[in-house]
Formats: sequence, C-alpha cells, structure tokens
Amino acid sequence: MNLRDKLMVQPGIQVDLQQVDPSETHGFSSKKQAAKVVQENLKDLFNLQYKLYAEDKRSLLIVLQGIDAAGKDGTIRHVMSGLNPQGCSVASFKAPSKEELDHDYLWRIHRHVPRRGNIGIFNRSHYEDVLVVRVHNIVPKAVWSKRYTQINTFEQYLVDNGTRILKFFLYIDRDEQKERFQARLDNPEKNWKFSKGDLAERALWPNYCEAFEDALTQCSTEHAPWFIIPANKKWFRNFAISEIILETLQEMDPTTPPPEDGLDKIIIE
Repeated sequence: MNLRDKLMVQPGIQVDLQQVDPSETHGFSSKKQAAKVVQENLKDLFNLQYKLYAEDKRSLLIVLQGIDAAGKDGTIRHVMSGLNPQGCSVASFKAPSKEELDHDYLWRIHRHVPRRGNIGIFNRSHYEDVLVVRVHNIVPKAVWSKRYTQINTFEQYLVDNGTRILKFFLYIDRDEQKERFQARLDNPEKNWKFSKGDLAERALWPNYCEAFEDALTQCSTEHAPWFIIPANKKWFRNFAISEIILETLQEMDPTTPPPEDGLDKIIIE
C-alpha cells in the first residue's frame, strides 16, 4: 500500500481521530531526505502544472483544513512554492462578508473554483459550514446536517465538469498546538498570528474533533477523497502532501496541445 492509500479516508469508513497518531511518519524517518524529495517533487509539479495550463481542459482543486496552527499557511508556503503563480490561485475563507451571507453558503466557494488549466488552493473552505458553524451553533442542526449531502453533490458537479479535488485534513494534537501558539507569542514578528480568540477556540477542541470526524466520514468519496495528514512534524506534512499532489497530477497526465500545421516550415527573419 502506497502512502496515498495509507492516508486516504476510505469512503464509508467511520473516522476516529483518537486512532490516528499525528506524529506518525509511516516509516519515513529522515527529515533531510524528505526535504530533498519535496524539492524534486516541486520540479515535477512545475512541469505538470505547465502542461495542465497549456492543455486548458481540466483543473485541480486542493482543499486544506485543520484546527488553528495545524499548518495550512506553511503547507502553501513550502509545497506550493514551485508552482507558477500565473496558473495558480489561493483563496482564504474566513468569516463571511455581508454580501456572502446574502447568498447560499456555497456561493462564495464556487466563485473561487479554479478555471480550466489552473490549480486552486483553498485555505479553509466550504467545510467551515459544517465545522465552525456547527461548533458555535450559528445555524441549527437541522440546517448544517443537510450540508454533507449538499457538499458531496457540489463536489461531484465540479468533478463532472473537469475539476479534480484533493482534500487534506492537517492533524496535530493539543500539545503541538500549544507549542505553536507559544512560539507565536514568544516571537514578536509572529505576534500578529496570535489572537486571544484562539484560546477560546482551543477550549472547544473536543467539539471540533467531533465535527471533523463527521465531515471526514460523510464527505470522503471516490470522486473527492479526504486525506488525514499527520502534521505534528512539518517535514512529513510537506512530504506527504507533495507526494499525493504529484501522484494525482501524474495520473491526470496532462499534455500540451498539438502545434498548428505548417509551423515546421516557418522561418523567422
């Protein structure tokens, strides 16, 4: 079984995060070697992205979710650094604006789905509407409980229209979050990344774990699988995600379009 299969949430399987070790590295013990592989993967990702952009028929959507300080920003910085910005977009989803609240909850998401030829990265996503919304009782259970099916239907629609979807849940434990929060407090240059509200969210850890378990269980499908990424070790997080994205793009096998007829006869003077 390869790494992708080990980390994928198999459809129909009940997720129990207590059975997942966020420090697991699945036999990969060398931080130095993993960093080397990531750099090689970035070169291959760049070449495949070029072909995907030139082909202009399909797109790739990468969804990043995780509790506060899980490493969503770090993943984007380290794993996506080799991509050409011309064919890549990042969308961050925080509290919805008034305009967004005046539409259905998927409206703001659909606006940022990558167009053909592009790779789109979601820092948080439509899953906030079965996570934060649920934990804070923003809408009643009768409303958010229907969203799992709606999300699955939405993602199937995207796939049917040429968008491949990869969803990564970055999983850290409470001790690791504590260390990362403390590091933000201790470093004046990172103070801006910490908010007193983070502590209130931390107190809701069990509620978030339960909400994540339900989202992972109900919304990991054949067409849009979830991957649980042990993320206590940042180097393994970067390694695993780069491997899965690369393998997926290799499966997609994008190709550049054929040249116009007669180009071999053109002489530029």
